[in-house]
Amino acid sequence: MHASATRVPRLRRVTDLLISDVRPWGADPVDLLVADGVLAEVVPTGTAPRGAPAARRIAGHGLLALPGLVNAHAHVDKSWWGRPWESYEGAPGVQGRIAHERARRDDLGIPSVATTRAVLDQLVRHGTTAVRSHVDVDLGLGLRGIEVVREAAAAYDGLRVELVAFPQDGVLRRPGVMELLDRAAAAGVEHVGGLDPASIDRDPVGQLDGIFDVAARHGCGIDLHLHDGGELGAFQVELVVERTERFGLQGRVTLAHGFAVAQVDQVRRRDLLQAMGALGITMTTVAPLGSPQLPVAELDAAGVGLGLGTDGIRDLWSPYGTGDVLGIAWQLARASGLARDADLRRVVELATSDGGRFVGGPTHDLVAGSRADVVLLEAENPMDALVRTPPRRLVVAGGRVLHDDLS
Repeated sequence: MHASATRVPRLRRVTDLLISDVRPWGADPVDLLVADGVLAEVVPTGTAPRGAPAARRIAGHGLLALPGLVNAHAHVDKSWWGRPWESYEGAPGVQGRIAHERARRDDLGIPSVATTRAVLDQLVRHGTTAVRSHVDVDLGLGLRGIEVVREAAAAYDGLRVELVAFPQDGVLRRPGVMELLDRAAAAGVEHVGGLDPASIDRDPVGQLDGIFDVAARHGCGIDLHLHDGGELGAFQVELVVERTERFGLQGRVTLAHGFAVAQVDQVRRRDLLQAMGALGITMTTVAPLGSPQLPVAELDAAGVGLGLGTDGIRDLWSPYGTGDVLGIAWQLARASGLARDADLRRVVELATSDGGRFVGGPTHDLVAGSRADVVLLEAENPMDALVRTPPRRLVVAGGRVLHDDLS
C-alpha cells in the first residue's frame, strides 16, 4: 500500500508544492504534488506533464520519504532547552519529581513561550509534524500553561498540536483541580488527563469517575498517565475499560506508559488487551530503558493502537531527551530485541503512519488525499532509517516546509 503511486483527477491550477524524485517507504521514485495542504497526486517520477505549474519545486534526489513523525506523548511546556544546564536534583520517584518541579519551575520561568518554542524547534528539526502534548494544569498555574503552548504552537504554520490538560500534582488530593480540568475542556482543550489514580490520589474510582464525566460532558478525549505496575496497575486498567464503555467514550481514551500491561502474566495481559481493543482504547509509550517494553505484536493482535512519544525533554524530571521520535522508535526496537525487517518496519509505522490516530488524522501516509506531512532522509529503506536515525533533510507539515537542509 505504501509503495504504490496513486492519482486523483489531474489538477487544473497551480499546485502549492512539487517534491520530485523521492522514494516512499523505499519504493520506486515518485513525485509528490501538494495542494491546499494535501497530497493531491503521487505519480511515478517523470510522468507528470512537462512544465506542470507549481508555486515551489523541491528536488528530492532519490531520498527516502516517510510520513511525518508523530509525537504522541510530549511535555513541551516543561523544558529548559536552550537555557543554561540544570543539574539533576530532588528526590527520586513520581512524588519526589513532582515536589522538585514545583519548587524550581518558577525560578526557571517555566512554562514560557520562548522555551516551548525551543522544544518545538527540536521536534520539527527531527521530522515531527504532529504533536500531542500534556500541559500542566494545577492550582499554581491555572490554565496559563495551555495559553503559553497555544501561543508558541501558533508560530508553526502546518504543525498539528493537540493538548492534554494534565493534573501533574494530582486531582482529588488538590481540591479545585477537577474544576480546572472542567474549565480546560469547556475552553476547547482536546483531551483531559489524569495521573495514577490509586497511588497519587488514593482514590482510583473517584478520580476516574470525575475525569470521565468531564470528558463525556464536553466531548473531549482522555489521556491518562498510569505508572502503577503489576496488579495495582492492571486493576486501574480494568476501571478505565469499565468507564470507557459506560460513558460511551469508545475510541477516545489513551493510557500512557501502562507499565502494568507489560508486567502481568501473558494470560492476564491478553485479557486486558482484548478488552481495551474492543473499546478502541489506545496506548502510548516512551520506551523507557530498564523497564519491560510493551509487546508490539500482542497489542497489534488485540487491536490496541500504540503511539510513541518523547515524554519530557531536558526538564526537571530528567536531563535527557533530544526531541527525536525516530530515536524513541530505535529505543523501543532495540530494547524489545527486534531485528527482522517486518518488525523494524512495524516500529517505523508506529512512529509515522499509525501515529496519525493520536493527533486528529485518520489517514497519515504518503498517498493521494492524505495530509501533506512528509519527511526526507538519506536511507535505503525504513529499516535502515530506524537503525541509523540519520538527519532529517526536509520536513513538510500540512504542505508547509518547516525544515529544509537539502541545499
